[in-house]
Formats: sequence, C-alpha cells, structure tokens
Amino acid sequence: MVLLLSTAFALFAGLMMTRAFKYCHLSFPDVTAFLIAGVIVGPYTLGRLLPAFGFASMEELDQVNILNLIALGFIAFDIGNEFRLAQLRQMGKAATVIGIIQAVAASLVTGGALVALYFAVGRDVMPLPAAIILGAIASATAPAATLMVVRQFKAKGPVTSLLLPIVALDDAAGLVIFAVATGIAQALEGGQIDVSSVVVYPMLEIGGSLLLGAVMGSLLSGLEKMFFSNTNRHAMTVAFVLMTIALSARLGLSSLLVCMMLGTAFCNLSEYSVDIMRRSSQWSAPLYAIFFVLSGAQLELGVFRYPAVILIGVVYITARCAGKYFGTLWSSSFLGCDPMVKKYLGITLFPQAGVALGMAISARAFGGEVGALVHNIVLFSVFFYELVGPLLTKMALTRAGEIAPASSPDAYRSRFEHK
Repeated sequence: MVLLLSTAFALFAGLMMTRAFKYCHLSFPDVTAFLIAGVIVGPYTLGRLLPAFGFASMEELDQVNILNLIALGFIAFDIGNEFRLAQLRQMGKAATVIGIIQAVAASLVTGGALVALYFAVGRDVMPLPAAIILGAIASATAPAATLMVVRQFKAKGPVTSLLLPIVALDDAAGLVIFAVATGIAQALEGGQIDVSSVVVYPMLEIGGSLLLGAVMGSLLSGLEKMFFSNTNRHAMTVAFVLMTIALSARLGLSSLLVCMMLGTAFCNLSEYSVDIMRRSSQWSAPLYAIFFVLSGAQLELGVFRYPAVILIGVVYITARCAGKYFGTLWSSSFLGCDPMVKKYLGITLFPQAGVALGMAISARAFGGEVGALVHNIVLFSVFFYELVGPLLTKMALTRAGEIAPASSPDAYRSRFEHK
C-alpha cells in the first residue's frame, strides 16, 4: 500500500508541476515538468525525508518497474502508428534519406567520441559497452517537444514539411541501431568477441522481434473483427500490447521493437485502427506521465559529484548535436534541398526524451556500472535537451522564415511563401 501511495503521489506531483510551469510562464514541455517532479519525489530528496510521499530507495523504485515496462510497450506501439503505408508513400525520398542518415551520423559521431574518451580516461570512468550503447541512444529524437513548437506557432514551410515525417522515421531507425549496439555491448561485457555475438545474435534478435510483432499484429487485426464495439476492440488491443511485452521478455527479444512492429502491422491491416489508436493514446497518457516521473526519480544525483560523469554528459550532448546537425546538412546538401533546410533542419532534431529514456531503462538490465551510467547520462542529457531544445527549435524555424516574428500582427501564423 505504501508503494501504491507513493506512485499516486508521484503522478500527482508531476501534474502539479506542469501547472507550476504554466503559472510561472515557463514554456517547457510537460516531460520536463514530469522529470523534475520525479527528482523531487525520488530517494535523494523528498523520498528520503518523507517516505510516504516519495520513494525512499532505489529498491522501492525497482518494485514499480513493471509500470515502466508497460509504458515502454505503449510508447513503441504508438510509434508503429507512424508507419502506415499511405503515410510512408507521402514521405518522399528526401525525408527518408535525411531521416536515416542523420540518425546513423548521430550514433557514429557520439559513439566515436565516447570510445575516444574511453581510451583517454580508461574503463573505470567510461566503460566501452556504455560508450557503444550511448552512441546508439544518441540516434533517437523526441518529436513531442519539436511538434509542440510547430503547433503552437503554426510553423509552415520546407523545414517544417520535412521535419514532421523525419521524426517518425528517426525513432524506428534508433530502435534498430540500439538492438545491434546492445548485442555488441553484451558481447564485450561477456568477454566473447566473435562474429556470432557481434553480428548474428543482434540480427536474430531484430529479425525475431519484427517477426513476433508482425504475427501478433496480424492476429490482433483478425480477432478484432469478431467484436462490434470499439470499446471492446480497444480492450483487446490493450491485452495484446501487454501479452506482447510479456512474450518478448520471455523470449529474450526487444520489447521496443516487437511492440513497434505490433503497432505497424495492426495499423496497416485493421480498418478500425484509426479510432483504436486515438483511444489508446488517450488511455495511455497517464501511464506516460508516471513513466517520466519514475524516470526522473531514478536519477542518481550522487554520481554528479564526480567531474568525470559531468564530462561524459557534456561529450555526449556535444557530439550528438554535431552528429544530428552535420548528418542533416550533408544529406540535405546531397539531395539539393532548400538552403533553409540545409541550415536549420538539423537544429530542430536536437530534443530527446521518451524513446531515449526507454532505451536507457532497457540498458539498466546490464546492471552494475554500465546500466547505471547509461541511465544517468541519458537523464542528464534529457534535462538539457528538454530545457534548451524547444527554444532552439523556435529560433531555427523563426530564422528560416516559418514562424512570424513576435512583433508581427500574424505572430502565430507563418507568413512563409514557398517559391
């Protein structure tokens, strides 16, 4: 009962923090408020002082980890909704090429910088498996903060048109990269480096995950034809997401990839998917809030008294931004895109949150210093990106001419005219 009260209070604290942000006229996304609320109710602050209104220890947080696993499943399931064939056909060559190249570039640049740091400072500070996993996580982008700016200021133009489909492709590419990197990191951690552990096993995990997701999605689409109420169809969808999470864990597959493929198959095969996905996003919103609050609570503040950890965080943030920006610049230049796209699109891809946090939670399965370090560095970076990212996105879109200046009578309507 104490854990139930603590979880309920954590959700309450996260929601109240969003109101506090609003009253203080802070234009940060809700995820930032949830993360800060999580730190407050965590074992390093309020949880230690008043255990009934927070989590007194990391062990207590581990006992409610099932909520994180469920939330991750629904996050990945929602990503699958972005891969309807009709939408994929509309993305075009530019969005597809830029989306994949910038994700790979961010991963390679970040991973390379952290591996160099490993050789510079040693394993005790920067374990090689952690460097590889963090490089993979760097590929993911958080669409929520970026889309919030686009919708709030009604941005419109070439940059915005490419941005929207790219953020959908980005997380899918990131999940595949993460699955490969996790296999390599596990091989390094186990001390057995061969073709099977580095190439074959990760590919089998990816293939098995996609196959299981496709089978479950096809089965779900067929079973939902038996019902005449969308309420019952929605309940069946929730049941399948939960079953898919459990099956992927039992089979040792990536629950993120499996649930993403479940959503993709379901959305392309079921005629009821549009309404079901809308209902699913409404139902899962409180679960996402709890996920972000619990993620913030798991931030081990004690590690930041070590300068080396702060150094790793700074290298991760700097290298990831460079990879995103130059990957977008190179690919858009190769495709002959609009000059504004080349200059500003990369900046709008800096924010990072939900999927990256999900990968970090998955990485905690390593245990020990690797899992803890990855989780804390990602949380550290998410705080930075969610505070600074929306402001950079607004600045980039304004300078690209896709958001009207504040002094303009049409401040909330783009006056960009594509010529």
